[in-house]
Amino acid sequence: MNDRPRDADDPIEPGAQPRVGGSPDSGESPTVVHAPEEAEVAAPAVAPPTDDRRVDEDDVWGSAFRRIMSGNLVMALLAILTSLVVGGILIAFTDERVQETSGYFFARPTDMLAAVWDAVFGAYSALFQGSILNFSRADAGFAQLIKPLTDTLNFATPLIAAGLGVAIAFRVGLFNIGGRGQMLWAAAAAGWVGFSFELPPVLHVLVAIAVGIVAGAIWGAVAGALKAYTGAHEVIVTIMLNFVALWFITWMLRTPGLLQNSENNNPISPPMPESAILAPIFGPPFSLHWGFVLSVAAVVFCSWLINRSNLGFQFRAVGYNASAALNAGMDVKRITMLAMLFAGGFMGLAGAQQVTGSVTTGFTSGIDAGIGFDAITVALLGGSTPWGTFFAGLLFGAFKAGGFRMQAAEGVPIDIILVVQSFIVLFIAAPPLVRAMFGLPQPGRKSRRQRRDEAALRTMTEQQPKTEQKGEQA
Repeated sequence: MNDRPRDADDPIEPGAQPRVGGSPDSGESPTVVHAPEEAEVAAPAVAPPTDDRRVDEDDVWGSAFRRIMSGNLVMALLAILTSLVVGGILIAFTDERVQETSGYFFARPTDMLAAVWDAVFGAYSALFQGSILNFSRADAGFAQLIKPLTDTLNFATPLIAAGLGVAIAFRVGLFNIGGRGQMLWAAAAAGWVGFSFELPPVLHVLVAIAVGIVAGAIWGAVAGALKAYTGAHEVIVTIMLNFVALWFITWMLRTPGLLQNSENNNPISPPMPESAILAPIFGPPFSLHWGFVLSVAAVVFCSWLINRSNLGFQFRAVGYNASAALNAGMDVKRITMLAMLFAGGFMGLAGAQQVTGSVTTGFTSGIDAGIGFDAITVALLGGSTPWGTFFAGLLFGAFKAGGFRMQAAEGVPIDIILVVQSFIVLFIAAPPLVRAMFGLPQPGRKSRRQRRDEAALRTMTEQQPKTEQKGEQA
């Protein structure tokens, strides 16, 4: 073995390590000797430079677009639009002129298309003029022009209050389908106070509404207590309690001395005195009464209760995860019962409004008018939020107000409105279907930046073994 010192220019044997030239005793400056180029380790491939700023901006806008298009508001609007399209198709199918022109469609297709347009446009135009603005009566004065709008608000008044009763239960993970029974008990209690006592006008109606709210809250708390302390399913319990309330109040309306009018053998209550009737806000010819103001106040209170109060925080915590709320020290049973109590109270407000709003000849067991079930649709469309429920109630109030004019002016079956409402519920309950129809991004879809980063990570992971192998060979 040759032990002589190597010079800086001497070649390096294969497998030898690079050395630092110059000995400590020679006084020469150290010289680093590198391995030949063929022995160097290849650097990982670098992706071509990209405009990161442009990609990041695109990713931000894309992420914002996905959040907007997947939000509850967009889903609700698309559900309404799709339901109106389906309703238009049904209107066209039921129109006699469309059916007549369809017999010679291939000979003169424009006749059928014109008939379809006239039927659908005429029906929805009548719906608009019956619920928002009646341009055909504009020459009769401003009052006749905006009267349909006040009718919409009047129909929406109990829908908003009842929708809050369903929405607050949804926030706690409960399904309050007992709105009919809660409204019936509230209507019976408010009506009894109305025709059994003589009080000053304003005080009389306020006491009647307060008693109705309490009656509805108690009936809702019964369902909540059965759910909380016995484990009974709230859907079954509330459905059965609906029948209990319906037939019990029907019996009371048939029994003299209870709720039946002594001057009439029919199952109807005595007439409500004027002091127990909610006064109209604007007076004749408008039918909108002060119950609408009470519904708006209920929305404000419900919004504060859910979003600002300590009890509302517990409601939301139990709705998100009841087990976690229990482990955090919350009394889930008490919260469940209180949630149904508040839900029944809002339903009670709707029932009291039905009695004190416009009933002067007495009420029957059909005083709820199906509002207890329509409230489920209103709450679903409103995303179980107070203000969402408010605007959903306005929409369904417009359907009710405009449906009658649509039937009278165009001969369209009013059942079409019920079909449109049913399709709204269907599309609200199936957001993936709406997204698929409109080509919207599905939730959880990765952004462009996330896909780019994952691709780069996969590339580096694949190249790492090759790089280590080349390094070992070198």
